[in-house]
Amino acid sequence: MIVGVPKEIKANENRVALVPAGAEALIASGHEVCVEEGAGLGSGFPDDIYRAAGAEVAGSAAEVWERAELIVKVKEPIEVEYDRMRPDQVIFTYFHFAADERLTRRTIDSGCIAIAYETVQLPTGELPLLTPMSEVAGRMAIQVAATSLERTSGGYGILLGGVPGVLPAEVVILGGGAVGSNAATIAAGLGAHVTVLDVDLPRLRYLAEVMPANVDTLYSNRHAILEQIGRADVVIGAVLVPGGKAPKLIRHDDLRRMKDGSVIVDVAVDQGGCVESARPTTHNDPTYTVHGVIHYCVANMPGAVPHTSTLALTNATFPYVARLADRGWEAACRADAGLALGVNVARGIVTYGAVADAFDLDHRPLDALSG
Repeated sequence: MIVGVPKEIKANENRVALVPAGAEALIASGHEVCVEEGAGLGSGFPDDIYRAAGAEVAGSAAEVWERAELIVKVKEPIEVEYDRMRPDQVIFTYFHFAADERLTRRTIDSGCIAIAYETVQLPTGELPLLTPMSEVAGRMAIQVAATSLERTSGGYGILLGGVPGVLPAEVVILGGGAVGSNAATIAAGLGAHVTVLDVDLPRLRYLAEVMPANVDTLYSNRHAILEQIGRADVVIGAVLVPGGKAPKLIRHDDLRRMKDGSVIVDVAVDQGGCVESARPTTHNDPTYTVHGVIHYCVANMPGAVPHTSTLALTNATFPYVARLADRGWEAACRADAGLALGVNVARGIVTYGAVADAFDLDHRPLDALSG
């Protein structure tokens, strides 16, 4: 199979979907690998290392897309890439369809096989290809929140950990999954007082056992959220509905309860955001202010630390890439029900219910399509 790795072109996206070691392993298994020139530079992998691994380095994205049977990416295709998708071409990347109706419809129209990292699932329910980037984004969320709180950034002017004689910042985290727990770990390590809200009682019990003493857990409901954001210096939006839109837990008018100069980091913005006032921003222009509350809503946060992010991501994705290349997508999905859950759109049909629900589209289960 010909595996193509185009350069990421979303703003400030420096990750790459396949490292040279992965290319070498695919080639050793009898596959061809075509990498766009400069695709790995942002993550610290120059073209010469890919060539040394046996990969072909193509001079243009068009050549990679035209030749490849399997496209491996990091971020969803954007406007200039829509026409490059073609029938039966397998595209394996983060799609986040539920946040982007135009992307969804263009992918349907293309006839390609769209396999989304974010809905591949293990028998335990874990999302193995979302977890590493959730870990990065959760840890980054506290870094960017701490900077945004500084007065020079427009913030309240409070140090997360405080100092002796001065109370630390109040950090409220909506969601206790991978993003939320990693954010809590870093915030607590810096000395902040942290409250994690979730509706999953077993998860709250687990967090209460493993987190340090400056982390509290709280069952999430509308009343609790309003009470907590009124005290918060930082709110981290870390709620995930696999493949679907994030619920709007903080409404536009709720911001009036928050302190001027407080900060919201909505990590869920990839899935539409769990804050009604959230809209995607970029690393070039990451923040904006609504009702005195600073919003940080960068949709590809891990792209700012591409070397770490690329290695963390490809450690998780490569075994699936190898299976798709070795067996083809249909056989690979028949052999792995968790990988089959990653198929969101196939040959013009929506196969993932949450995507169909987001835009009131018809859908058919993958097994019905294959049959």
